[in-house]
Amino acid sequence: MFALKKYQIATLDMLHTYLADARTIGAKPAFDGMDKIGVRDPRSYRPLEGLETVPYVCLRLPTGGGKTLLSAHTVKIAADAYLEREFPLVLWLVPTNTIRFQTLETLKKPGHSNYETLRAAFDGRFRVLDISDFTQITPADVQTRACVIVGTMQTLRVTNTDGRKVYAHNEHLEPHFTAVPANTPGMERIEEGDQKGQIKFSFRNVLALHRPLVIVDEAHNNTSSLSFEVLQRVHAACVVEFTATPASDSNVLHNVSATELKAEEMIKLPIRLSEHT
Repeated sequence: MFALKKYQIATLDMLHTYLADARTIGAKPAFDGMDKIGVRDPRSYRPLEGLETVPYVCLRLPTGGGKTLLSAHTVKIAADAYLEREFPLVLWLVPTNTIRFQTLETLKKPGHSNYETLRAAFDGRFRVLDISDFTQITPADVQTRACVIVGTMQTLRVTNTDGRKVYAHNEHLEPHFTAVPANTPGMERIEEGDQKGQIKFSFRNVLALHRPLVIVDEAHNNTSSLSFEVLQRVHAACVVEFTATPASDSNVLHNVSATELKAEEMIKLPIRLSEHT
C-alpha cells in the first residue's frame, strides 16, 4: 500500500548496512569503509565529542523526498541493526513547532504511511508522544512498546537548564527510577535542599537511562556546539540526521539527487538548471 521508491529503498539499505557494520567494527571504521553513493568528495568520519563510539550519520534527500517516512523506517532499522532492542526509545527532533505538530499528526493518524510504518514494524506496539507530554510515559511503555517522543531541539538546547521542564525534577517520573542504583553514573542530581545529591526525576535522566535513538529532521539547523551538547546530555545511542542541505562537515552517508526524485515522479514541475560562474 505504501511502496517505497527505489531511491528510498537504496537510502535505507545503506543505513542498515552502515549500522550493522558499526555494531561490529565501530562507528568510524564502518563509515570510512563505506562506498558512499552519490556523495561528492566524501569526508572522513567526524565523531561526536563525548560520544565518539556512537554512530552519527546524515542522509541527504532533496525537499519532497519523503524524509519523514524514511525517518519512521529508521526506527526499526536502528533497533534491529545497531541497538539490538525490541522496543527502542526514540527522540525525534524537528526545527519548528509547526513541523512538530505536522509530524505528530502523521505519526498518530491510522492509515497514514508514517503511522502504518511504525505499526507494521512493531506489530502495533508503539506509542507516539509530544515532548510536552513526557510525564505520560510509564516504565511499562518503555519496556513493551517502541516509544517515539517528538519535540524541537530548542526545547532541550539551553545553556542554563533551570526552569526547563525536561530538565526539572518531576515526581510523576519517580517510577522510572525505583530500581536505579543511587550511584548510577551520568545522572543529573538535585543540587540543594533535603534531597541534595539524589538522582533527579527528570525527563532528561529518563532519556539518559535508556539511551535513545535520536532522529534529527532538517539537521542543518543544528550545527552549534550547544546542539551537540544536547546529544551528550541525553546519552544518545545513535544519531541519524535528515536534510536537503547538510553542513560541510556532516557525515553524509548517502546522497539522493533531484534527478532521482524526478525519475520516480516525486517532482511534478520541470527541472531547469543553468550554470553560473
